[in-house]
Amino acid sequence: MFRIRRVYDSLTPANKEAVTQVQSILKTQFPSLPEKEIAELPRKLLNPLKYRFRAILFVAEDREKVQGLALLSHEPILNFCYLDYLASAKRISGRGVGGALYTRVREEALLLKATGIFFECLPDAPKLSRDPKIRRQNAARLRFYEKFGARPVINTAYETPLTPGSDNPPYLMYDGLDQDVTLALDSTRNIVRAILERKYAKLCPQDYVELVIASFKNDPVLLRPPKYVKIQLVTKIKYHTPKDERIILLVNEKHAIHHVQEVGYVEAPVRIDSILKELDTTDLFRRVKTHHFGELRITSVHDKEFVSYLKKVCTGLESGKSVYPYVFPIRNATRPPKALPVRAGYYCIDTFTPLNRNAYLAARGSVDCALTGAKRILEGDHLAYALVRPPGHHAERRSFGGFCYFNSAAIAAQYLSAYGKIGFLDIDYHHGNGQQEIFYQRADVLTVSIHGQPSFTYPYFSGFTTEKGAGEGEDYNINFPLPENIDGERYRHVLSKALRQITRFKPDFLIVALGFDTAEGDPTGSWILQAKDFETNGRLIGLLRLPTMVVQEGGYNTSSLGTNALHFFKGLWSGAYSA
Repeated sequence: MFRIRRVYDSLTPANKEAVTQVQSILKTQFPSLPEKEIAELPRKLLNPLKYRFRAILFVAEDREKVQGLALLSHEPILNFCYLDYLASAKRISGRGVGGALYTRVREEALLLKATGIFFECLPDAPKLSRDPKIRRQNAARLRFYEKFGARPVINTAYETPLTPGSDNPPYLMYDGLDQDVTLALDSTRNIVRAILERKYAKLCPQDYVELVIASFKNDPVLLRPPKYVKIQLVTKIKYHTPKDERIILLVNEKHAIHHVQEVGYVEAPVRIDSILKELDTTDLFRRVKTHHFGELRITSVHDKEFVSYLKKVCTGLESGKSVYPYVFPIRNATRPPKALPVRAGYYCIDTFTPLNRNAYLAARGSVDCALTGAKRILEGDHLAYALVRPPGHHAERRSFGGFCYFNSAAIAAQYLSAYGKIGFLDIDYHHGNGQQEIFYQRADVLTVSIHGQPSFTYPYFSGFTTEKGAGEGEDYNINFPLPENIDGERYRHVLSKALRQITRFKPDFLIVALGFDTAEGDPTGSWILQAKDFETNGRLIGLLRLPTMVVQEGGYNTSSLGTNALHFFKGLWSGAYSA
């Protein structure tokens, strides 16, 4: 069994290995292909503007072995796609790899709103393909594409050999993606010019290009009638969000065990239910199983003594009982009291974050979700969302608070940092003091936070513009504290500035600490962002085109929480996958 997935770059371990295997298949299946062109593939994926086409690579994988590939080029101005290569590994045949890949290519072209897919295919006419054996192979390939509705363009000189008398000059093929559109003459001429001058500039002299373009005279351009497959048997596209482009969704199944039923405690299980209810109305998500990770991942970020304390104190508390910190050792922190509940103030930054029997277990569940998402990013997925509670961005190296116990997003960032630089964006209403303190002296993690001015907003003691990092991390911590009254337009302006800072940093991965407490009516915030603002903000973040791990933080107005979440992720998805 194989899976089809898109490969965005050669940066993550999974993508790097996939690209290497793709290059090997190209060498084997296309021996005349220049080595330089094969070597350029990773650069094409990262820098589409340089090559005047956006390269989109799909692979069929079976246990991390690439069974086949499809390389698609997208030209957004002329609005067409060009299929460069569709190939199976030499040892693979008859397993449906080619059909699955071409189906995925068609889905992508439709998502891009392309007028269709163009490509070349060797001819089945005796005058153009003289060897019967090769001609049969060509016919089989044309039959394969005709099943999807793709047919040769006719009444043109496109298949004129570059060298007079040479064999097997290619047909120009067109797949209209079941859209019932005709090929207008002028736009088709522009498309053909782009193909010949950009794709085959080194092969096609200019007089040949002009000859071919001038030969297009029918308006609309004509396609050959079906030769191998009856029209009613053509495979139609069934529109849906492709599996490999769905956002990986990880839900902390243990979140509900942490339910503090006290007046004013807004961090309640209904938050997750409100978001899930809306996410379930779309096919943008693919929910996957969460894996359990060892405590070493937590202690890579948090102090071992602090982690041990949380585990012990929570385990020892009576079921249904919560303990709130009330003694804070501002004079002597070296001799803590023996009673663990009394010791809470030695590790907490406020008086309203409770310890109870299930807090530790629920927090561990949040960490597992974030780490599973990070692992999926390394395995080639592009977007992942850890829908968790309790949140985590106020948890520092050796302290909890703000409803947060372990900093799940920071733990995911630490995990990914072994493979590249991290851009960390916090868009909760409250300052992300946790990741600021954890990464404050590091240059490989850029921490950026947009939040309410700490003079009036929790946690009050951090989030000022003067806090820029220290040591090696100097200038790698950026805070955008904002006034009490902010609307969507003002927020977007600041977000754009923050994203420019992240772009200049050139990270390999993006972590987003996502809060919806910036929304109008949130009981913990004062801003008035609407659903449409969250969609726009999501799109701006998606346009960074980075492998992105989103971790849920705040957001407590359950009447709008789900709607705002759905709009944010619609925006994120469209930004990440748009032309």
